[in-house]
Amino acid sequence: MSTFALPPGTSYVAAAVLSTIYVLVFQVLNVVKYRGLAGIKYPRVYADEKEMAANINALKFNCAQRAHQNTLEYLPLLVSATLITALKYPTLAASALGLWSFSRVGYTLGYTTGDPNKRTNALSVLHYPITCGLLASSTYTVIQLVLAEHRS
Repeated sequence: MSTFALPPGTSYVAAAVLSTIYVLVFQVLNVVKYRGLAGIKYPRVYADEKEMAANINALKFNCAQRAHQNTLEYLPLLVSATLITALKYPTLAASALGLWSFSRVGYTLGYTTGDPNKRTNALSVLHYPITCGLLASSTYTVIQLVLAEHRS
């Protein structure tokens, strides 16, 4: 039986990627909760204007749904950038993605108050510098790897 050793820091990257799954589960549970409270039947994705005017939970459902959708829109970019960065800087990559997951909890909690403006709060604003940081660090990592290959 052969053994395979993972590079140091790999477990942190795995934990950070796993944290995004927990964020999505949290968001799905919010969507399901407010879907039920609003009485929005499947397969409808959003409540309409009349439903939102008549029931605050319909607005909260739309906000929960949008928070989840927005996270899904960013996730491929962030996980990809994290995995690329982790090739050389696993602790940095894991820390950034883990903190991003934490910021998305703040985003979701703020959004689902029913006031979409509350999606931007002290915790959720971390999303922007983290996204830019992971994009920059993954680009730097790729440049380093390509240059190292050309030197050899």
